Amino acid sequence: MKRVTVIILLLLCTITAFHLLAKTEKVNMFIGTSGDNGQLAPAASVPFGIVQVCPDSKPRQHAGYDYSQLEISGISVNRLSGVGGSGCGGNLSVRPGKDCDIIKVVKASETAAPGYYSAAYDNGVKVRLTATRNVAVERYDFTKSSQTLLTFYPQSSFERVKGYECSVMSGNEIAGNISAANTCGNGQYTLYYYMRTDKPFTPAKVDDRYEMAFNDINAVEVRIAVSPLSVDDAKKSLEDAQTMSFDDVRKCAAQAWNKALSNIEISGGEADAQTIFYTSLMRVYHSPMQITTPEQPIYIGTDGKTHEAKGFNYYSSWSLWDTYRTKFPLLALIEPAMCRDIAMSLLKLYESGKKDWSTANECVPTVRTEHATSILLDYYRKGISIPNMKDVYSKMREEADHLSLRSPDQCIEAITDYWAISELAGELGIESDKAFYAHKRDSLFRAVWNKEFKDITPDFVKMRGNGLYQGTRWQYRWAAPQCLDIMKEEVGESRLREELTQFFEQQLYNQGNEPDIHVPFLFNRLGAPAKTQKAVSDLLQKSLTHCYGGNAEYKTPYVGKAFMNDAVGYCPEMDEDDGAMSAWYVFSAMGLYPLIVGEPVYELSVPIFDKIKLRLSNGNTFTIVVKGCKSGDAALKKVLLNGRELQQMQISHSDITSGGCLEYQF
Repeated sequence: MKRVTVIILLLLCTITAFHLLAKTEKVNMFIGTSGDNGQLAPAASVPFGIVQVCPDSKPRQHAGYDYSQLEISGISVNRLSGVGGSGCGGNLSVRPGKDCDIIKVVKASETAAPGYYSAAYDNGVKVRLTATRNVAVERYDFTKSSQTLLTFYPQSSFERVKGYECSVMSGNEIAGNISAANTCGNGQYTLYYYMRTDKPFTPAKVDDRYEMAFNDINAVEVRIAVSPLSVDDAKKSLEDAQTMSFDDVRKCAAQAWNKALSNIEISGGEADAQTIFYTSLMRVYHSPMQITTPEQPIYIGTDGKTHEAKGFNYYSSWSLWDTYRTKFPLLALIEPAMCRDIAMSLLKLYESGKKDWSTANECVPTVRTEHATSILLDYYRKGISIPNMKDVYSKMREEADHLSLRSPDQCIEAITDYWAISELAGELGIESDKAFYAHKRDSLFRAVWNKEFKDITPDFVKMRGNGLYQGTRWQYRWAAPQCLDIMKEEVGESRLREELTQFFEQQLYNQGNEPDIHVPFLFNRLGAPAKTQKAVSDLLQKSLTHCYGGNAEYKTPYVGKAFMNDAVGYCPEMDEDDGAMSAWYVFSAMGLYPLIVGEPVYELSVPIFDKIKLRLSNGNTFTIVVKGCKSGDAALKKVLLNGRELQQMQISHSDITSGGCLEYQF
């Protein structure tokens, strides 16, 4: 039965992959891969896969790869996309040569597409990479001038190694496990692996690595399967994919990416903008990682115990402080069925011992999990079925009761959680908690905002002023849009609008980090939607002056675009943050934005494309069209939803999922 399933899958991949090629052809895998900018890599993977196989540069950037560096250390099977800190992953590296060799990429040979990477190296070896969900498929072609030798590093890691085991199982197999720290050295994950080559090798252990020598060959294929469970489980995954050739795996990976990217179809606008759009959409699909399948519904919880995922697929690998704002609301729109599984996974995370950062028992590389309640509330209100929410509610409430309030930014972060738990309590019919946390939210916000943010002083421009985390007081001033009505009450709507205008006119906004990326859309709720449209359009398309990076002020302001179709890709130090910035671009380019995560509502601005078509999972289609806009300075006359003029620049989630047409008339 397994063989029949694989054959059917191959036929479907072959039939459908070529019909959707245009979408993957519009992806530039190298955007944001150069220097300390996006922290991205052109790794071969499939949507939500555990494996992201790619060369690691020497010296490396956070995700291992750096387009600006020619030398490589090897090719590893996993990494997190776009995260800052030290990065994590970089495991099970294979080097096409000896440890002492200096190996450099021939840059003109390097190509990549979703699900595929290839390059030639100056030692005469050519590498081609592709992947399934948990199997890295690596093809090495040798020339007469190159050594037919690969070096395997079972202990390779971007963060410190906690332990590893490695055993040669046969003349072409190696197996073992590796435990390594997660990003910034927090917690750890353990991966089991089974590696098989299609040609026999002679192993030689040299210190902590294995040299694998091959005789009289032109090429060798290396497959490395990984599993959070066991070596046997990794071996089973390897054997399940054994009937698929390299080209078969590559075609199926391309088909999976094409299917995902075809959820949104755009036309018109600049060619570079289309490329950035589809590249950004692709990166939204890099995590969380799918751990289980219906055939193997077992996962390791943060309690270190084995659990069964009954009726859903378990996902892990989170960076929620960054991504709860944009990526997870976008997935609710384009992948609602999968979001049910994400919600169930978050509930299970609470049940097994959720912490804010990585624990000692993670399935895969991961970072942090703050604001999970906001995601659960958002999904619940968007009609995503989440069984047993009430059963886990007490764990969410317990988390809310132990939030740190040591600094002003922590208080603002806590207000987000108090709002979410209050609203969720209301949805679940727990009225006493709804009132309790609403009062706690309002009283804390009034106290901290009036003391720290109400009256603007010259030191508001200082990054990390008064102990703030990765932001200025100007930027954190707007960081709780749930309390915009209280801000209006304190200073008046007119003054608030003037101060927000000042914020943008003086280049105080920071696209390089998350605390204020929603702020352009606040103008909509302050009676100045034209200012939202201008701010968003400028950020998407124009060269601007940027004073701040991800963690500090620039010594010299950066003048340029925030998003670019090249290897640099982003402002300096603007980590892409696990899809957070990519989802911001996708939403903003479509003229939609989830200002408050947990409200099933989108703020509107003018899209940068002529036509956008959302193919929804319920079979409906929602189309956004822009008519009569001949220049960026043209005045918007009206916006129609299914022929009805909107009185506010805002639509509901159900407006979109019901299908129809949103029309901007100039």
